[in-house]
Amino acid sequence: MDSVSALGLAILLSMAPISELRGAIPFLVSQGMNPFGAALICIFFNILIIIPIFLFLDYIHKYFLKWGFYKKTFNFLIKPSRKRSKRVEKAIQSYGLIALTLFVSLPLPITGAWTGSIIAWLLNLKRMRSFFAIALGVIIAGLVVGLVTSGVITFFGLI
Repeated sequence: MDSVSALGLAILLSMAPISELRGAIPFLVSQGMNPFGAALICIFFNILIIIPIFLFLDYIHKYFLKWGFYKKTFNFLIKPSRKRSKRVEKAIQSYGLIALTLFVSLPLPITGAWTGSIIAWLLNLKRMRSFFAIALGVIIAGLVVGLVTSGVITFFGLI
């Protein structure tokens, strides 16, 4: 795959709800990019997606709920986030937005910018403060994934 196509795919992976930067950084490194550069690019685009997510949920989502298919699909997809948001809500009440940052910073599936944005929306948190908390979590996760991908951090010698 040429470098332009790899970069384009990595940008899409960074902005996609499942892979986010946890999939994009290792992909770019596998295509020959250095881990630091891959992390910077993927962190930027993973943070960038937070804005359209909030805009969609705040302004457009309510109109789409009128369509039965969308409503059923949204409720099916959002149900896991609602369960997680209750746990995160308790943590946020106790520890503030630091809990949201820590949740997003976990480099695990379904703990990234998408889920953090949905949780912030479900809990009706202030958007600007949530944006910065989620962005900080993305930066931390990106650094961890970049360091693991580069081999600087290993977990029990398994990676």
